[in-house]
Amino acid sequence: MAGYGWISLTTDYGTFDGFVAACHGSIARIAPDVRVIDVTHHVPPADVSRGAAVLAQSAPHLPPSVHVAVVDPGVGTARRGVAIGTPGGVLVGPDNGVLIWAAEALGGVDSVHELANKDWFLGDVSRTFHGRDLFSPAAARIALGADLGDAGPAVDPRQLVRLPDPVVTVGDGWIEAEVLTIDRFGNVQLAAGGATLAGLGPDLLVNGNVRGRRGATFADVDRGDLLVFEDSAGKVALAINNGRAVVVLSVTPGDMVRLAARG
Repeated sequence: MAGYGWISLTTDYGTFDGFVAACHGSIARIAPDVRVIDVTHHVPPADVSRGAAVLAQSAPHLPPSVHVAVVDPGVGTARRGVAIGTPGGVLVGPDNGVLIWAAEALGGVDSVHELANKDWFLGDVSRTFHGRDLFSPAAARIALGADLGDAGPAVDPRQLVRLPDPVVTVGDGWIEAEVLTIDRFGNVQLAAGGATLAGLGPDLLVNGNVRGRRGATFADVDRGDLLVFEDSAGKVALAINNGRAVVVLSVTPGDMVRLAARG
């Protein structure tokens, strides 16, 4: 295996403590020449779906990499640690669904191996910090060219934990879709693909009482008005020009939003 020059990190660790630095250190001790991209360390704590969505939307735009994702409320339990091979890179982390959307975005699952080889661990593995002691060292070894088969036994891809698919329903002149993510600007991203907007007119009603307008850029609506657009990830999104759509709509990830043509 040729290896990779890059490792990405996506976690809910935050940056107030030393957790991220410890993961960087674990990688550097094994593969000091491999470069690390921090995707984010501000996934809401234990929000596996948000971590999965952020990684899936980011990974295809990175160089071929080993992608480590640690949003892991089940750390220390019987849940497996896995390495997933895809045409576009390798994913390393807990088998709790956080990796699967990114695997699909990188071309689909080619192979899966459980991280069971103790020679790959870094010292005594903490029951609560697998990011440092298990996932980061494994990623470093894979980046250096270690074969995934050396990580541990093969796992049937059908046995991987999957998150429920986000709900999207498209009707005649309307869309109902689950809120997938909310970014720091307060923009609300839905699970529906941008192409679903083609069946709607330019003037929309959101959740029955908020007026919105389709557009391509924030300036397509007046200051304070609601824009419905296709975002950079190809999803339907809602934004307020110089405001926060999440406040106006009062939604959280997992809520349903209905868009309907307004006569």
